[in-house]
Amino acid sequence: MITVDLRSDTVTKPTPGMLEAMWSAKVGDDVFGEDEAINELEAKAAAMFGMEAGIFCPSGTMTNQIAIKCFTQPLDELIADQTAHVYRYEGGGIAFNSAVSTRLLNGDRGRLTAEMIDPEINAENIHYPHTSLVVLENTVNKGGGSCYTLEQIAPIAELCKKQGLKLHLDGARIFNALVQTGDQAVDYGKYFDGISVCLSKGLGAPVGSVLLADKATIKYARRIRKVLGGGMRQAGFLAAAGSYALDHHVDRLKIDHEHAHILAEELAKCDWVTNVVPAETNIVLFDTEKPAEEILAKLEAQGIKANATDKHRIRFVLHLDVHPEQVEHTVKVLGSI
Repeated sequence: MITVDLRSDTVTKPTPGMLEAMWSAKVGDDVFGEDEAINELEAKAAAMFGMEAGIFCPSGTMTNQIAIKCFTQPLDELIADQTAHVYRYEGGGIAFNSAVSTRLLNGDRGRLTAEMIDPEINAENIHYPHTSLVVLENTVNKGGGSCYTLEQIAPIAELCKKQGLKLHLDGARIFNALVQTGDQAVDYGKYFDGISVCLSKGLGAPVGSVLLADKATIKYARRIRKVLGGGMRQAGFLAAAGSYALDHHVDRLKIDHEHAHILAEELAKCDWVTNVVPAETNIVLFDTEKPAEEILAKLEAQGIKANATDKHRIRFVLHLDVHPEQVEHTVKVLGSI
């Protein structure tokens, strides 16, 4: 039986070329700044996004939480969409790690605008927490892979600069957004104080994210990473996988987007599907008439793994380990339910 794992783009395995790069990595003690592969990755990622420096971490959750800690003080407040990964899926880390509160907004499939943010910035008043940070997510996981263009980000960055706020990007799937919009990564450095770039999703690396910022922020971020237990010593074997992904796995993301569009079109034809969220990138969200768990059981019986995100909502995520014949198999199964 053909098996298709659509649960997440985090389930990928290293490609042969990536494994070769990992085995040949020149490593050292990263806590001493001596791991050549990590130093190369940090410099490469920073240059790609027009930022001064970077720091390699085990996960996107860690890079996001370090950024929030760098850009806030206890009793501050950050602004984010109510679907934001930093709020929903990072274990309450905003409160635990940084002792700040969160102002949640209802964006368009997770995307905020300057007009939404402006009235939510607190006036200086001892009764209110101090608004100090805005966090955007690109692409938006809970928005079905919806993405911002730089044209949409620019007014938000202008507002933050005017109001003295920091602006951080949770770039969990930032390269999916870049492939979709045609924007240039190097231009992101003009707008953001911090950028988290995840390597272990669509890019296919086994582990890791890089936080990008100015040199002073990254110097402080290294202290926070150490406190959080993120000093990984000879982690260059993992960093080498990230560098390989940046060099070889970005352009192919458009294939994942094409596969997502194929599945979205097929789902729209199914009478047991009540709604399909527009598939902009590599994520397909759809609602089912019957409970999602019933549909998932039928899919799994035919070798297809997926996850429910609500009682009647299922998520498909396309990635480099889903090939055309697997997409074809999934289309046939969807049509047979």
